[in-house]
Amino acid sequence: MTAGRVEREPVAAVRPVVRVGAPTERRNPLSVDLDLMSTRDVLTVINEADRRVPAAVTAVLAEIAETVDLAVAALRGGHRVHYFGAGTSGRLGVLDAAELAPTFNSPRHWFCAHLAGGPEAMWRAVEDAEDDERGGAAEAAECVHAGDLVVGLAASGRTPYVLGALAASRTGGAGTVLLCANPEAEAAAAVDVFIGVDTGPEVVTGSTRMKAGTAQKLVLNTFSTAVMVRLGRVYSNLMIDMVATNAKLRGRMISILMEATGCAEEVCRVALREADGDLKTALVALVSGAEVPAARAALARSAHQVRGALALLAP
Repeated sequence: MTAGRVEREPVAAVRPVVRVGAPTERRNPLSVDLDLMSTRDVLTVINEADRRVPAAVTAVLAEIAETVDLAVAALRGGHRVHYFGAGTSGRLGVLDAAELAPTFNSPRHWFCAHLAGGPEAMWRAVEDAEDDERGGAAEAAECVHAGDLVVGLAASGRTPYVLGALAASRTGGAGTVLLCANPEAEAAAAVDVFIGVDTGPEVVTGSTRMKAGTAQKLVLNTFSTAVMVRLGRVYSNLMIDMVATNAKLRGRMISILMEATGCAEEVCRVALREADGDLKTALVALVSGAEVPAARAALARSAHQVRGALALLAP
């Protein structure tokens, strides 16, 4: 220590504090003293609260349908769909995007998931990542293009990272959607489509991995599945664009082909083998009676739509 000079401990930086008034942050009167309940009663309270979620999703089906149509138009135009989220919301976006390629054999670039804090945030909370509005805007400006569709995922409807990404995307000519559990979110007016699912206060106050997360999972499942249906990756209610990466899925391909055509198992096995394992080609060949090369050519001419290919091959 220098004479006449007093060394002081460094003063810690004061971190900003925000009190959120979203429904997900309010206290649920039905779960007060949850920690004093029996295990069965805890489960009953959670289960009864969860029953509210499907009805809340039903109330926003019109907005989900509008979002589906925007996504289909974007993908048909050679553009992409982006999910931007933080915490549980962001992780659910990553999960939905990750499941589409193996389930529907969709091109991996169709759906892009962006998580505040990066890949590390899948496993742990990255400090202040969701508060980085500029970071969300910069990430969107770098990878979102005009014609894309951007879906922001935020339980409260106010996550700065998400709102920054949405604002930058809209400025850049992309369509924008906000999915949240706050029907009164102020950001509703700043996007093309607002999906505010009214799930109310959580059983554990503020734990948006519960009802709010369940609602987002339902909405994302509904949205992305409907997009795949509209893009012809489902025939009737059969999953015909799947990737057979194991024995169970290879068996499922045979079962789907039998259901779709009414043909015997051995006939379907032969058709699938002749089509080099391409379920769509085998299906079109069996239903139309055409040879495999003709079925493959019809699919190519109809943008790989099974019903379109069958129409081309109809007598």
